[in-house]
Amino acid sequence: MNKVGLLTIGQSPRSDIIPTFEEIFDKDLEIVERGALDSLNEAQLLTVIARKEKNICVSRLRDGRSITMCRRKLLPLLQNELSKLQQEVDMVIVLCTEDLPTLTCEKPIFYPNRIVTQAISAMSDQPKIGLIIPLEEQRSSVLKKWEGVSEDITVAVASPYDYGNFEEAARYLKDYRVDIIILDCMGYNEEHRQFVRKESGILTILPRTLVARILLEYL
Repeated sequence: MNKVGLLTIGQSPRSDIIPTFEEIFDKDLEIVERGALDSLNEAQLLTVIARKEKNICVSRLRDGRSITMCRRKLLPLLQNELSKLQQEVDMVIVLCTEDLPTLTCEKPIFYPNRIVTQAISAMSDQPKIGLIIPLEEQRSSVLKKWEGVSEDITVAVASPYDYGNFEEAARYLKDYRVDIIILDCMGYNEEHRQFVRKESGILTILPRTLVARILLEYL
């Protein structure tokens, strides 16, 4: 039986994400979850929360709360959990669309940001891209990640964790006449995708399903 590790930058279990992977995989395999913040108590969580830092990440705690973290403080915690997880599984998926180049893993590891950006590059030459992201503070890092794919990028903000205004985001991107919309966070779900597609009338990509279907080819 194949074992697939799912590594979140927040806390596991990710009851909001795992059902998507289980539905798509539909195979005799075992999913093993780990989270960068799994070993932290409430007091320790306060030490990784972003204050004035520019490089931030956002994720979900096991009780459903969202957390905005300082990237510099997050990465060592993420590597620590990855080092343990790789001993238990055949391959790993990082449940984050941020660029995380410093991670090391002995097993095959799938980075959603690389999968999604390369998939969009293969679909069209310099498409007009619309991105929906969780936080305004992520705008600069997200634009840098996508700059090699397109020179025409429009960003809207709607958090998957804190009742984001998806109607406003979808209409904003529609007004800019983008060719494609990417929900640029693993926290977005199929309901978000369908809503944005309906409101905008524009092809909308959900990273978690794209990543799961590509991984399926390896199982």
